[in-house]
Amino acid sequence: MRKMFSEPAMPGKRTTLHGSTMGTRWSVSLDAHSTVDLPSLREDLAAAVAQVDQQMSPWKPDSDLVRLNRAAVGEWVDLPAELLEVLDCALDINRLSEGAFDPCVGALVDAWGFGAVRDAPDAQAIRLARQARPPVAHECLELDRPAGRVRKHARAQFDLCGIAKGYAVDRMACVLKQHDVRHALAALDGELRAVGAQASGKPWAVALERPEAGRRAVHGVIELEDLAVATSGDYRRYLEVEGAHLAHTMDPRRWAPVHNAVASVTVLARTCMQADAWATALLVAGADQGLVVAQRMRMDVLYLLRRAEHLVDVGLGRFGTSADRSSLVCHGG
Repeated sequence: MRKMFSEPAMPGKRTTLHGSTMGTRWSVSLDAHSTVDLPSLREDLAAAVAQVDQQMSPWKPDSDLVRLNRAAVGEWVDLPAELLEVLDCALDINRLSEGAFDPCVGALVDAWGFGAVRDAPDAQAIRLARQARPPVAHECLELDRPAGRVRKHARAQFDLCGIAKGYAVDRMACVLKQHDVRHALAALDGELRAVGAQASGKPWAVALERPEAGRRAVHGVIELEDLAVATSGDYRRYLEVEGAHLAHTMDPRRWAPVHNAVASVTVLARTCMQADAWATALLVAGADQGLVVAQRMRMDVLYLLRRAEHLVDVGLGRFGTSADRSSLVCHGG
């Protein structure tokens, strides 16, 4: 008897799925073949990002992260595997970035008006947070991943806003692969991850935003295939207090919002979790220290620096070797 093989399904038209989460929106653009159950796929994507939000939100009083923050020093706390994975990555990047990425800045975030407690800086809360001096993150938290638990060795309030959105994008990429989607681009704010290329074979085109408050303009285009990208900057979420521009990212070395010449940092990585956390770390570190760290780690990084009235590009890796950063093609590998 001759064995019969069916022809592979051809990709269908471009489809966009989206929804709300974490105070913003997630979206997926995909070229899916006709066998993909789009309603089921959207449901699973929404569930994946909702799970990350429920576990890692500092705003939800019943989140697993808030439960960890409320736990006593020395008390073992059972946590889901996803949160343990993110904490493990956060502590690793805290060590590798020499403290520039710090998941222990929760009290500072709240004190400066960017957290769940208040929407403006509070001088007394800032003073108390500075006096408490957040501990070294990778030294104060002990992870027991096989047992699914952690314990604090010092008082600490964790905040994962600099890494959780990137992880949510990775979870969306995982869902897409489970549904046998091979051509997609998942996005959540400035964090994106390409699953393969477009069905046409062309990479996914991603706009590199020009860091200007109050308007959206394109600085260049990055073309992605099987790769993630994340950008952190001082121009989207900030407070204006008595004429001062306060960025939402905390500098744990100054116990204050980041304040340097960096307008934005864009990082390429295999996972969006890594790209997100490193973009935050390198924003805090500043160009001088950040470029040293990025070069040591052999990272693909693009700094946009403010020099007088101009923006200056400084790139490493694939960004550094491109003669024309208005269109940079990047492939995973």
